[in-house]
Amino acid sequence: MSGSSIKNPYIRIALRRAQAGTGSSVVSLDRRTAVQQLPDLNHILGEIPWALVGAMALRAYAPARTTRDVDIIIHADDEHAARAALIRAGYRIGETLMIGDFAAHPDAQDGYSIDVLVSHEGWLEQALLQPSRDPAGFPTLPRRYLILMKLKAGRAQDIADITRLLRGTTEAERAAIRATIVQYAAELLEDYTALVSLTDLEFGPPPPEP
Repeated sequence: MSGSSIKNPYIRIALRRAQAGTGSSVVSLDRRTAVQQLPDLNHILGEIPWALVGAMALRAYAPARTTRDVDIIIHADDEHAARAALIRAGYRIGETLMIGDFAAHPDAQDGYSIDVLVSHEGWLEQALLQPSRDPAGFPTLPRRYLILMKLKAGRAQDIADITRLLRGTTEAERAAIRATIVQYAAELLEDYTALVSLTDLEFGPPPPEP
């Protein structure tokens, strides 16, 4: 693997410095919790398909990260309906995050803001039809698409999240993730391959196939 072919600088730094082993216990890494009680988006959004992304989505696959924002993804065709549903539920539509994306803020000071990612991605409709589920039963973006999104975002936290998402995956699961990246972001394949190596270095090799 050539370091020069890796696009993300965080991955290049990690490859230079990575050492075997991890500071987290297996018990803590295997823990799945839903301590943070999210608003009932199933009730609020009704028939609109949606899924958790961001920090909250991790708790379906890895230890949860505490956050005060809830990130969800919807199809662009449902943007107007989602805005209307959130307003009916008492949310205030705030700033535009990116083109089409928006934030919804609750009246209560201790409530969660909801960042809504609005997407036209070709894979999204199928992903929303067959979501994973977090410990509380909320729909969560399937692992391969969550990794794809984080790989394309490329921030330091996203890179760290990907290694947690890859930990414990089988070779078959990794092949499916690889195929997804080849299809939708082939230019990032070397980055993905490097993260697989970093994951195995930190957490150990994948489990044997059943």
